[in-house]
Amino acid sequence: MKRRTFLRNLGFQAAALTFGAGLAGGAEKKRPNFVFLITDDISPNDLGFYGNQHVKTPNLDSVAKQSLVFDNAYLTISSCSPSRCSIITGRYPHNTGAPELHTPLPKQQRTFMQEFHKAGYYTALAGKNHMGRNKSLGFDLVVDSRPSGSEKWMDVLKGRPKNKPFFMWFASHDAHRDWQINDKAPEYELEDVKVPPMMYDGTEARKNLAGFYHEVSRTDHYAGKVIEELKRQGELDNTYFIYTADNGRPFIRCKNYMYESGIKTPLLIRGPGVEQGRTDSLVSSIDYSATFLELAGLKKPETVQGVSFAKTLSDHQHQSRDAAFAERNWHVYKLHERMVRTGDWLYIWNAYPGEYNVCGESASYGFADVKEFWKAAQEGRLTENQMKVTMKNQPEEQLYNVREDPHQFCDRSKDPACKEIMDKMRSLLDKWKKQTGDSVPKNPTQDRGTLHGGGKMGKRGDFPGAANNAAEINRPGPIKL
Repeated sequence: MKRRTFLRNLGFQAAALTFGAGLAGGAEKKRPNFVFLITDDISPNDLGFYGNQHVKTPNLDSVAKQSLVFDNAYLTISSCSPSRCSIITGRYPHNTGAPELHTPLPKQQRTFMQEFHKAGYYTALAGKNHMGRNKSLGFDLVVDSRPSGSEKWMDVLKGRPKNKPFFMWFASHDAHRDWQINDKAPEYELEDVKVPPMMYDGTEARKNLAGFYHEVSRTDHYAGKVIEELKRQGELDNTYFIYTADNGRPFIRCKNYMYESGIKTPLLIRGPGVEQGRTDSLVSSIDYSATFLELAGLKKPETVQGVSFAKTLSDHQHQSRDAAFAERNWHVYKLHERMVRTGDWLYIWNAYPGEYNVCGESASYGFADVKEFWKAAQEGRLTENQMKVTMKNQPEEQLYNVREDPHQFCDRSKDPACKEIMDKMRSLLDKWKKQTGDSVPKNPTQDRGTLHGGGKMGKRGDFPGAANNAAEINRPGPIKL
């Protein structure tokens, strides 16, 4: 067993050296290509290759059999634009200068795509951007389309320069509300869906899940088209194909939350030197940039706070990090939470205890399933765990054993038996906040409207970390314990 692992590692390292030599010697054809397929609002449990037997994802299920699937991949934030800005820079949201929803990435921030562009790669973004700046992000081409955001992917792949390696950032609008049905994916009936336990099982919830399933399946449709085109061009075996998401599913207690239904992300990688299988290795979306750069034989900029997990692609037991951190900032409502995941434990700290802890997808009556949920709460038809979302008084700290409690319903923070792990989590978070310059804004951005919707966006307040000039800090916080 050890010999096989050694040989796999040796082969992977040799492949990486070959790519690096190709870069140095100008052997363009030896440089690996990348297709980074990032979806919107999808959790791991919404996909077939993560065990969902209700949504149809046959293309991804097939690709997963040739890929490494990550069972412990975490985002740095469960909010669209700050998550994407974090990924492309390899920096925590409060270190990007774009930590809140709908804030563009400042021009002084460096992106890993700029490094690929400088190294001679053809770089394209097709679909949802949500980071601002367009070409200054490092892309030769930026195009978008509706409803999926995936309609132009084939045109971009076919129209690329054939004398350059390529990095395609393919970003779908799927599976984001509002649902737009077409013939690119199956339609689902209400009885076809399975309602997650944090949601109320009502007619409106099932209607929205059926629309959501359609858009999840549509990401699968276009993923299959990408694989077919890479095969047709003879580039599949020299291309790293990555499938992931920017945040969790857009439903109650999922998107924007620090629970695994919001902050955990699907991640599969297929490509040169990748050994098929699954891994429990802990990785963060902040690590994507460092990993891609290493696979391409490129140097990681000093601004990247993430670490490469390239070795894990061949050695599934390799741990590039022991702790993952995430944050929750303004997303329609005033929010400030921080999360630490290490071992089997997930810890959440809330700067605003005693206030509602909601987002649009869990409170706004503009969503029929949300209105149905709160009506069920008023009529006493929710479970005890479902009711927690509706309570104004929220805890300052929460602790969950994710292996024993996969939905994070049983808070262990007050359990005397967990005192040692609570002390450890607090210490890790304190070190991370200090090293990365995180801070609670004294003048935070306020709620955009009332609890259940309405109102207009006011003046944006101070950003987290701004008091410590966090956008200039490169320290990563604890990685190995």
